[in-house]
Parts: sequence; structure tokens; C-alpha cells
Amino acid sequence: MAPTVGWAITVRVGLGDSSPRLRCLSQRQGACISSTTTDAVSSLGPLRQTYARTEDFPPIAKAYTQLAQAIRDLGLLRRSPVFYALTGVAILVGFAGAITGFVLLNDSWFQLLIAAAFGILFTQVAFLAHEAGHRQILSTGPANDRLARVLAAIVGISYSWWDSKHSRHHANPNKVSKDPDIEVDTISFLDEDAAQARGLRRFITQRQGWLFFPLLTLEGLNLYFHSLKFLVRRQPTKARWAELTMISARLALVLTPVSWLPPFGVACAFLGVMVAVFGVYMGASFAPNHKGMPIIDAHARLDFFSKQVRTSRNIRGGWWATALMGGLNYQIEHHLFPSMARPQLAKTREIVREFCERHDVPYVETSLWRSYAIVIDYLNRVGLAARDPFDCPMVAEFRRG
Repeated sequence: MAPTVGWAITVRVGLGDSSPRLRCLSQRQGACISSTTTDAVSSLGPLRQTYARTEDFPPIAKAYTQLAQAIRDLGLLRRSPVFYALTGVAILVGFAGAITGFVLLNDSWFQLLIAAAFGILFTQVAFLAHEAGHRQILSTGPANDRLARVLAAIVGISYSWWDSKHSRHHANPNKVSKDPDIEVDTISFLDEDAAQARGLRRFITQRQGWLFFPLLTLEGLNLYFHSLKFLVRRQPTKARWAELTMISARLALVLTPVSWLPPFGVACAFLGVMVAVFGVYMGASFAPNHKGMPIIDAHARLDFFSKQVRTSRNIRGGWWATALMGGLNYQIEHHLFPSMARPQLAKTREIVREFCERHDVPYVETSLWRSYAIVIDYLNRVGLAARDPFDCPMVAEFRRG
């Protein structure tokens, strides 16, 4: 049975940069529609999304078991302590250089360059916290958890909050009512959430694709807010006081030297630039991975391999993309093997891609800039649901008059 038009649009966006073979595959599945049809559909106003069902993705669980065994036999799940030690040293050197520049520049407006450097460095620390949380760095789970908790606190984020949220995302990526990463939070990722937007959020939702990157300048504050909200809630929270203590100490270490900067405007601008760069860098690294890929129906039951590969997108670029995105450019491999160390992802990509070709499974990989275009287009399409399809243009014009 061919997918319905609403889901076809979702898949078409997700496979916008796929190879001719994949485009042919999606056409065989009924997942592509002509540009003429797209224009006609768009002119009708917002459409209700329909989501991928169980029967849309044939299960290949047994084949995945063979793939996982081959990955283990090749030693691609081994730890890479030397790599992470060198990465940690490089980040420390970066912080030392930024602190030196901060001291030497004193009250110069060139301090804003140092602020941007701190935003980049904190994001690199967040990548390491992410990898420690996935048991990629140290040899035991508890040791990785302790490391991740400290690294997250250095960034200013609660590891307990992030771990709870991120674990649910990995278990059910892009699945309605299961994946917290597609829950509404200013930005709407589902039509039903966009249709319910009111007031300022409605205004934003109608333009959310174009506003996505400007809004990311506030993402750092959003992460800090959710972390604090999680830690002060009444429910039992693991390591609550340890995290509050570390995050408070981190805040003091950041604010105290910055407050010495004269004039006051330089200090405020410094904090603003640092938080904005951190938010944009974080969002720009995580957003290309799943946004615009198929959305899974809440009641669909998919095998592990299908739900991870079909909802994930890789970013081309090799070593520079890996360094820039902390390994998140290999999102398909990361979701299939979450505990795999960053240096092993490139070699695993070759194996997984060949496996997908052999089993006729779309393997979606695109450039970084193309992925951003896909995300913006997808969010704008979802934002159509915030507009009233029954709103008469003449009445709207009369209201404005």
C-alpha cells in the first residue's frame, strides 16, 4: 500500500539529496510527488501529516544481527583512550589560549572574539559529555557517568536531565509521543502542535523555518533553563545536589572575571555572544540529524535497525565534519552503535552503507548546507498548520483595514 500524500511530503523532504538509486527507490514506494503536485498541494493550505506505519518499513532484524556481529568481530566497538586524551588536551589548550586572550585584551571590544571562542569550546566539551554519556570514552559505565556529569556541569547543563531526555530519543527517534526531541518547544515539529499555536508562538510557528537559526541564539539559555527546572523539581533526581553545586561553581567562575570587564556594556555583550555562539553551534550540530526525516506513527512497531536508519541522516565531509560536529555527522552509525567511539565511525559507515545497499534500505547522506535547507523547508511546511485554511483573504484584508 502506498503511503498517503501527507507522509509522502515528509519523506520527500528527508530524501531531498539522496542518490538516483534512492530516488528511484522512494518513487517505487510512492514516496515522491511531482513539483506540479507539490505546488498544487501547497496552495490548498496546511495538510494534516500522516506518519510512517509498521508496514511501510519491512523488518530486517535478523540481518542486523549479522551486521552487529561483523562490527564486533572487526573490533570497531573498542575504546579509543588515546584519541579522547588528545582531544581533551586540545580543548584545554584552547581554554588556556582563550583565558590568556581575555586577560591581555582587558576592556577591548575584541573581547567578543574571545567570547565566541568560549562558546565554541563549551560546545566541544558538550560533545565529549555526550560521548561519555554513551559509554564511549572510559571502560566502565559508572566511570563514564561520572565523567559525563562533570563535563556537562562545565557546560552548565544537568547531565541527569540530558540523560533522561536523550535516552528516550535514542529508543524511539522521530516517533510521535515517544521522542522528546520532536515535542513542541517554541518550534513545532508536528502539524498538530503547529495548529495549536497561539499568540507569539503562532507568529513564530508560521515563520519557524526562517526563524530557526536566529532562535538558536537563545538555545543556550533554553538548555540552562530546562536543566535548572529539572534539578529543582520535587521528584527524586539522581545527583541533584552534586550537579547544582558544580553548575553554581561554574556560573561563579564565568561571571566573576567577566564582571571585572569595564565598561558594563562589554561585560554584557561578552556573555551574550558566548551564550549565543554556544546555542547556535549546539543546535546547528544536532538539528541536521533527524529533522525532515520520516516521522513514525505512535502505534507503529518497527525493528531496531529500521527505526534507527530510516529516521537518521548523515552529513558528508570526512574528518573536518567529524571534528566540527563531534562525530554527530555519522548519525546513522551512532544510532545503530551508540557506544562506538568517534574514531571508529568512519570505517563503520562503509560497512553500514554497503549493508543498506544490499538490503535495499535508503541510506541518507547529504552535505551540511543541504541538510540545513532541508530542515528549514520542513519546518516551514509544518508551520503552515498554524495558518487557518478557512480564513478568507477578503476577510483578512478587511480586518487589517
